[in-house]
Amino acid sequence: MEQFNDSGSKKDLMLYRIKTAKDNLAEARILLSEKLYKGANNRAYYAIFHTINAIFALDGKSYKRHKDVLGNFNKDYIKTNIFPRELGSRIVAAEEIRHTSDYDDFYIATRDEAQELIDTAEEFILLAEKHCNSRLNI
Repeated sequence: MEQFNDSGSKKDLMLYRIKTAKDNLAEARILLSEKLYKGANNRAYYAIFHTINAIFALDGKSYKRHKDVLGNFNKDYIKTNIFPRELGSRIVAAEEIRHTSDYDDFYIATRDEAQELIDTAEEFILLAEKHCNSRLNI
C-alpha cells in the first residue's frame, strides 16, 4: 500500500489504520519471540481491530466500542461473505482471548495461542489490503 498523508481523506485514514495494524502485528511478533504471550495476544488482537477500522474508514463509519466494531464488521462483511465466515469466527475468538489475557489474573497464555492470533492478524491484514485496494481501484 502507498504512504498516507494528513489531508484527511477516507483513503488516508484507511492507510493510517493499516499502518497502525501492521505496527501492532510487528509488536506481537516481538512479544512472541520474548515469550510474552499475553502481550502478544493483545497486540495481535489490536492489529485485527485496527484493520477492521481501516475498512470502516472507507465506509465513513466509526465506532467507539469494541463490541460495536466487531458486531458491525460481522454484519456488514462476514454475513455478506465479503470476508470468509471462518475468518469471522477467528476474529471473535481473538477478541475473547485478548480480553481474557488482559483481564483474567490467572490466565496462562500459550505460545500456540499467541501464534494463532498473529497468523489470523497477518492473514486478515493481507485480505483487507486487497479488499481496500479493489475498492479504491488501485
